[in-house]
Amino acid sequence: MIRRLLLLPPTLVVVSMLVFLTVRFIPGDVVEIMAAQMSMQSAQGQPIDKEYLRRALGLDEPVHVQYWRWVGKAARGDLGTSLWSNRSITEEIVNKAPVSIELGIWALVTGLIIALPIGIYSAIRQDTWGDYAGRTFAILCISLPGFWLATIAVVYPAIWWDWSPALRYIPFTKDPVANIVQFAIPGIIMGASFSGGTMRLMRTMMLEVLRQDYIRTAWAKGLNERVVIMRHALKNAMLPVVTVVGMSLPMLIAGDVIFEQIFSLPGVGRYLLDAVGRRDYPIICGINLVIATLVLVSNLAVDLAYGWLDPRVQHQ
Repeated sequence: MIRRLLLLPPTLVVVSMLVFLTVRFIPGDVVEIMAAQMSMQSAQGQPIDKEYLRRALGLDEPVHVQYWRWVGKAARGDLGTSLWSNRSITEEIVNKAPVSIELGIWALVTGLIIALPIGIYSAIRQDTWGDYAGRTFAILCISLPGFWLATIAVVYPAIWWDWSPALRYIPFTKDPVANIVQFAIPGIIMGASFSGGTMRLMRTMMLEVLRQDYIRTAWAKGLNERVVIMRHALKNAMLPVVTVVGMSLPMLIAGDVIFEQIFSLPGVGRYLLDAVGRRDYPIICGINLVIATLVLVSNLAVDLAYGWLDPRVQHQ
């Protein structure tokens, strides 16, 4: 665990370098976009001094100088300010994170509620009608694009029943019921999309574990089916599932860009999408650095969870 913790900082440094350099290759220049917008908003449409604007934004310095200045602030928890609004990126992420976290929790919980019972049932009732139904449902969840279902959930109810999900964010503290209703639809759709692969993985791993000698021994001892499945088989079958959930958790919590855009949720994903459209480099770099940190911490937590799920696992 200490070795893994010591590897986190250098890994984040490499990730920060890649992100900082990659965003510079996005077609379009923030100075050009900003100058064109400022020229259109000016009364006479006068041209803007782009060189002065570049110096004011600190983009006239060499890339490595800009990087070290940014990473030095990021190491202290300061992700900089937006090139457009001059607002603190750290504060903006903190303000928008609860929206993405709530949506991610909805998707994760819904996906696991769907995937685990169906995957387990399909394994213990292999090649029955229930197994075929579960496998078909898993293929359906994988095949149907989540953004397509989300679009249908917004468009068709408005056409048929003159109703559509709330397209304006309702805080939980203001109206808990309306907040739950607002997040239920995108959360369930995201969870269903996430559950398909998890469902198939759960079934495959459970079938593999059920063929092990110690499971045959448990059956031979006359143990109840529920005891054999829940106490002896489930923990070992959960190891790959924990890996998938651990890898998906940061992305779910960071918020799905498409779903936040479709349902007008002011989360981190939508904040990132707006930043990409405006070429707001500090925001793009800051959000990607936060997501990378979540991924690394999640991987560490997954590795530690292996030891709890299976005592045979040795952390080397």
